[in-house]
Amino acid sequence: MLRWKRNLWVLWIGVFFTSASFSMVIPFLPIFLLQIGVHDHTEMWSGLLFGSAFFAGALASPFWGSMADKYGRKPMIIRAGFALFVIYTLMAFVTNPYEILVLRILQGLLSGFIPGAIALIGTNTPNEKVGYALSMISSASASGGIVGPLLGGGMAELVGNRWAFASAGIIVFFATILIIFLVTEENFKPSKKRGSVKNDFKTALDNRPLMLVLILTVITACSVLTIEPVLPLYIVKLSGSADNTSFLAGIVFSLPGIASALFAPLWGKWADKVGFQKVLFIGLLGGGIFTIGQVLFTHLWGFSLIRFVSGIFFCAVFPALNGLVVKSTTEDFRGRAFGLNQTATQIGGVTGPLIGGLIGGIFPVQSVFILTGLLLLVAMVMAYWNSNELNSTLKRKAVSSK
Repeated sequence: MLRWKRNLWVLWIGVFFTSASFSMVIPFLPIFLLQIGVHDHTEMWSGLLFGSAFFAGALASPFWGSMADKYGRKPMIIRAGFALFVIYTLMAFVTNPYEILVLRILQGLLSGFIPGAIALIGTNTPNEKVGYALSMISSASASGGIVGPLLGGGMAELVGNRWAFASAGIIVFFATILIIFLVTEENFKPSKKRGSVKNDFKTALDNRPLMLVLILTVITACSVLTIEPVLPLYIVKLSGSADNTSFLAGIVFSLPGIASALFAPLWGKWADKVGFQKVLFIGLLGGGIFTIGQVLFTHLWGFSLIRFVSGIFFCAVFPALNGLVVKSTTEDFRGRAFGLNQTATQIGGVTGPLIGGLIGGIFPVQSVFILTGLLLLVAMVMAYWNSNELNSTLKRKAVSSK
């Protein structure tokens, strides 16, 4: 087997397990808050806990990106994996929201497993296969997102959320062991430039296509994560009962992941043929329309169906954005580029949950879905307006590299 294919499949497994461990823990934090006695301002606390890790990650990601360009992407994946193992394990012993907040901040400062995997794949995959490979990694994340909520929700019902948290730590530990022994990073050339976050931002500002991708990433991540803090509570409302809430939340959380596991590889193959820009446009358009459409359904089954359809389109978005990062940067800057891209994701992750928690606590929850859909449509318009510039830039780069 070619090394890039072996890397792809091993990292697919690693990302799958890491994503599963994440989704075993994170979707159930709002419910866990109720279980440990947080009954006042639950939506606000939920938004704060979601956003805190993203805020910390936004500060740390450029540094880890610089370290990746200096020492390699594989060491950064391993470092992040062991950090997540420790943090998830400690999550099983918390007794109040302040302890959860500290662990979430540490998670943001030290994590970066999946972005590291994306950077390694983007650098160690033949150009004509990048779209397919990145979409496969996306499908791994989505597949883990399917199994995680179902497993976490089932375990929470049977033995409680604390055991679910501990199990998540064990899962990410084994994923990290796989990376240590089975992944080979071939195309790594240590950056000779002295690391400087200020210089990295300056380089990014001079690269207009990359800046467009970063802005689109902020908007997209923000739009998606506005829903996360309020979705479990909305499911309680739709179901009409608090019984089996964790299990129901796990099923509904998994629906976009199922869509992504089924359709992301198809989007990736199409992106290799028609370009990442077209796939990004269609994904944002469909994702925005069907996210707004979720407010039309007042029963859980109809809501679940339209959420699945929105996932079919939205699963095209982040692989396309990652592909554009690869296409618009050189190899010796790619670790830092993905570090900046991760910062953009984290900035969106900071603002999204806080906005969602705030709006969900003041206005009807349906308003959160409308806002999310509108943000995706705004990103779609930006992608459409700048598609010609991205296309022409990528063509010039391809010509100059021959």
